[in-house]
Parts: sequence; structure tokens; C-alpha cells
Amino acid sequence: MNKLQTTVFIILATFFIVSPLMGIVSLSWLIKILPIFLLIWVNLKSISASKHKIFMAGLVCSAIGDTLLDIDRTQFFVFGLGAFLVAHLFYIISLTPLQNILKSKVSLSLVIAYLVYALVMFSFIQPGLSTLLIPVSIYMSVLMLMGIFTLLSKQSNLWLVMGGISFIISDSLLGFDKFYSPIPLAGILIMISYYFAQYALVKGIFYRKTN
Repeated sequence: MNKLQTTVFIILATFFIVSPLMGIVSLSWLIKILPIFLLIWVNLKSISASKHKIFMAGLVCSAIGDTLLDIDRTQFFVFGLGAFLVAHLFYIISLTPLQNILKSKVSLSLVIAYLVYALVMFSFIQPGLSTLLIPVSIYMSVLMLMGIFTLLSKQSNLWLVMGGISFIISDSLLGFDKFYSPIPLAGILIMISYYFAQYALVKGIFYRKTN
């Protein structure tokens, strides 16, 4: 992505983030997915391998999840969660093959850190999950696996790792706010980290040779 495309992405993302403060409610789901569709459109010409297509399918699923959660976060929560779960599965597939974890002490220690973090976060939100215990547990497992794959992938680079971490931060904020305790400005923090995560993953997948 060039500077102009990145600037447009930031403008679109910022517009959605501040739109509630401006009283914009109508078609907010459309405003929400515009940055993601920009990422898809900009990189269509960059698809040079089947794994690029798989990653792109993940972006499409993310847009579907965004739409469902914005239309009705309560009624469509499980469906939105399912869409993002499929998105992460596509991301995971696109990140294969993996390097040997036993040959990298740094990767192994970071994987352990990811797993410990997941257990700690789950211990906080588990009491509030109720009937959502199973779907959220499955989603968290797949999300953490995606983050770990950004570390262990043979394509691994700083952008991919930052994208994985940022996605985990975004969903952690959402889960903590929804199932444990309200977080001030949660919506803004969640969306900032979410949009950055998608942008960073795209940079890591499509521009790793030059960045």
C-alpha cells in the first residue's frame, strides 16, 4: 500500500471510530467495513499465490463479522463471532508452512507467553460467559493460534507479529468490557487496535519482501 492508500485507510477508519460522537447511526455498518474493503480492493492485483486468495477470504469474513456485530451486537454476537473465527482459520492457513519452534528459543518463549496470557484473560471473563462459554472458548483458542502462527510462520515478519498482537489486544478489550468489567472508551480502543491489526496483517502478507 502506498502513502495515499494508507492515508485513505486511516481517514476511513477514523471516520467510523468518531462517527458515534457525531451522532451518525444510519448505515454505520457500511462505514465500519469501508476500511476493510479498501484493503481488499487495493490488494486484489497483488494476489500471486493461492495463500493470498485464502488470506483475502479471511478479510471478507472479517467484513461479514463487522457487519453482523454492528447491526446487532447482542442478537448476532454468536454469528459475528463465527464469521471472525472462520476469518482467523483462513489467516492461519495462509501463514503455513511453519518453522521449527524447537530451533528458536525466542519463538518458543513468546508462544508460552501467548498461552499464559490466554489463560489469564480467560480466567477473568469465564464467570461472565454463561451460555457463551463454548463458542467464546473455541474462538479464543483459534485467535491465539492465529497469533502464534504469525510468530512461527516461515513468512513471519514484524508486520505479521504486530498484526497478531493487535488483534489479540482488540478482542481482549472487547471480551473484558463485555464479560468482566466496562472499560472507558472501550469502543474506540477496540476499533483502533482492530483496524491496525488488519492493516498490519495485510502489510505482512503482501509486502513482506520490501518491508
